[in-house]
Amino acid sequence: MPAAKEIREAILQGSWIRKMFEEGAALKSQRGAENIHDFTLGNPYGEPPPALAEEIARLAASPPPGLHKYMSNAGYPEVRAAVARDLGGMTGLPFTGENVVMTVGAAGALAVALRALLSPGDEVIVLSPFFVEYLSYIRNAGGVPVTAETDERFQPDLRAVESALTPRTRAIIINTPNNPSGAVYPAKTLAALDGILSAAGRRFGTTIYAISDEPYRKIVFRGKMFTPPASMIRNALVAYSHSKDLNLPGERIGYLAVSPVAADAEEVVEACVYCNRVLGFVNAPAFFQLAVEKFQGHAADVSVYQENRDTLLDVFSRTGIACVPPGGAFYLFPKSPTADEMVFVSAAKNEGILVVPGRGFGRSGHFRVAICVSTGTVRRSIPAWERLGARFQGGGDRP
Repeated sequence: MPAAKEIREAILQGSWIRKMFEEGAALKSQRGAENIHDFTLGNPYGEPPPALAEEIARLAASPPPGLHKYMSNAGYPEVRAAVARDLGGMTGLPFTGENVVMTVGAAGALAVALRALLSPGDEVIVLSPFFVEYLSYIRNAGGVPVTAETDERFQPDLRAVESALTPRTRAIIINTPNNPSGAVYPAKTLAALDGILSAAGRRFGTTIYAISDEPYRKIVFRGKMFTPPASMIRNALVAYSHSKDLNLPGERIGYLAVSPVAADAEEVVEACVYCNRVLGFVNAPAFFQLAVEKFQGHAADVSVYQENRDTLLDVFSRTGIACVPPGGAFYLFPKSPTADEMVFVSAAKNEGILVVPGRGFGRSGHFRVAICVSTGTVRRSIPAWERLGARFQGGGDRP
């Protein structure tokens, strides 16, 4: 057994998305791709915006001098300044380029933030359901993940958060709009959370940071509004990725920003810059730092996700599958009609529908549907969803 025990366990816990995707590939070869409705992976739908494609072509044809040389570990100053202007306009806070570190996507930003903040044994609260790799990021930094459940609408349960706080709590990870539930946290909830974290910090003589993971903040549905957590929570760090707004997941370009009003902000930024280097990321990709500079305020195209959301919510309503309507992101997280969601996931697979069990996100009894597919894919899946729903109406699986 050459692999470390904790890595083997993490692979088993965190492999559901990949497992279902691979099963889907096998089914497509057996039944034909047109008969399989794959809702497993969170790959954004569509190509990068035409204006960005033009900027990429321009940079490739006429690169600025020194584009491929070493740079400051925090990234290009002009790109960091552009990020700061966007964050300042969004939050009303005096961000400058000195508060920003360009990173290898939001995942790199989270890894850097956690390593900068945590000493061995420090605790980080995660709100269930959650992106499962949060647990590994925390453990990689020597920390201990502590789970606090959300309510029935996947909103933060502030009492549960308060109960989870201890003298070892160093941070809480917030993800709004949320993967997998699509929940969008309102301003009053974030303000109340700030009060709880601040009171606990005073009680314990510590600073508790909110690490806001925001790759979906521009994907918000009609009637909902994204409130930047940094505008409500003083001690905030922002992790962002252009994977979803500019459709660049394979380029891994993002940033980490420390609120200018956070406690010890200057020291935390310095620690993040250092960790960006020693964790092996060193710099965000130079070419794509410059490519995204002009697109910080670019609005994401939500139209396909909105249509897919509305179509499937209507199907679920007609077939008795309970689902809290998501406010953002590009996922649905319905409740399984069976207590063990694996029974439902297996039945869905028999109908050619591929979804991910909720246990892969820390919330059993649910399943995730990634709606970042074409509207045609969703429409073709409707008869299969209707057959599936009919099997489970009345509280049981009918053969």
